[in-house]
Amino acid sequence: MVKYHIKNIELADEGLKKIEWAGREMPVLKLIGERFEKEKPLKGVKIGGCLHITSETANLALTLQKGGAQVFLCASNPLSTQDEVAAALVKFYGISVFAIKGEDRDTYYSHILSVLQERPLFTIDDGADLVTTLHTKRTDLLGETKGGTEETTTGVIRLRSMAKDGVLKYPIIAVNDARSKYLFDNRYGTGQSTIDGILRATNILIAGKKFVIFGYGWCGRGVAMRARGMGAQVIICEVDPFKALEAVMDGYQVLNSLEAAKVGDIFVTVTGDKSVLREEHFKVMKDGAILANSGHFDVEIDIPALEKLSLSKRRIRPMVDEYLLPDGRKIYLLAEGRLVNLAAAEGHPSSVMDMSFATQALCVEYLAKHSADLKPDVYLVPVEVEETIARLKLSSMGITIDELTPEQKRYLASWAEGT
Repeated sequence: MVKYHIKNIELADEGLKKIEWAGREMPVLKLIGERFEKEKPLKGVKIGGCLHITSETANLALTLQKGGAQVFLCASNPLSTQDEVAAALVKFYGISVFAIKGEDRDTYYSHILSVLQERPLFTIDDGADLVTTLHTKRTDLLGETKGGTEETTTGVIRLRSMAKDGVLKYPIIAVNDARSKYLFDNRYGTGQSTIDGILRATNILIAGKKFVIFGYGWCGRGVAMRARGMGAQVIICEVDPFKALEAVMDGYQVLNSLEAAKVGDIFVTVTGDKSVLREEHFKVMKDGAILANSGHFDVEIDIPALEKLSLSKRRIRPMVDEYLLPDGRKIYLLAEGRLVNLAAAEGHPSSVMDMSFATQALCVEYLAKHSADLKPDVYLVPVEVEETIARLKLSSMGITIDELTPEQKRYLASWAEGT
């Protein structure tokens, strides 16, 4: 009997089509799934995943299932679940899902606890809520979990902090820090899907707007690139002097946050930190300023401060809340300050998630073989895993590349031959 808590099982037929459509754009994961089906490297293994329940995540879950695993899923964000996909996973594939789009905070954490109740041997996390809940609320299960992976920058930061403090109890592979993830998923996925979410929520014209981005990491780079491509005047706010210099040399204007707040039309936070946009910024923003977050948690925009400043709030479009300030200015918050690309749109395109989730699948296989040899810490993705994924992706795109000749390999490995 499949355990689940979802919105409506009758949505399953629609979800099945979405899963199949996404799978068409995920050839690397498909190849791994075909091998997994033959070799069963995860036979009998329980895997608990706290991920965005989307059609792309469904294809990862099915790949792990083909490898012999039992998969249990909950949402890593209250607004990112595609209810029809959750229904399809339960009805057609027998995968336990605990996720409902729009779930409140209590339900969100009860779903995490439902996954942990299944005693997963390995965890797959997106933001580290599953891991931190295990380490705080279900410490009795810690001895049963042997390893995990983490998908996001925010999650890796939290897990490294746990490792530094000596409280992390099992090894975690930082999938987010793999080149096969951040160079593509963070940059091209976040870049495109963030713009997609803003457009679906607002239907505004981006060309000519002053588009302010807080954070110039890989996600910020991607959003900046796509916003400029649509004709926006892009402004970057940073606290890291090297990233600020890089933004300047990439051709963007760099301002401190207060100056940017005075001139911006659209604001996007992608930092992983809290209170990035706060009261001092709201007080000087233009009438009609639009605020969106594409960082993991809904703390980057100080929503309580915005509500305290406002006379009223109303939902003016499905994912747009209008805040009326005492002086008559209106500020618009998208997707309740949660991930705009998943709450207001469908998240990253399948083809870029193909690489990230292929990395996840191979890292879980690696843990199944090697977790007993790893101490509790945060580890990089093995180089051989990354290179395998990059080569498979190129092959799926019909692209071939050169190889070094034996002479070239000797030259690069030697110090004896000079100019």
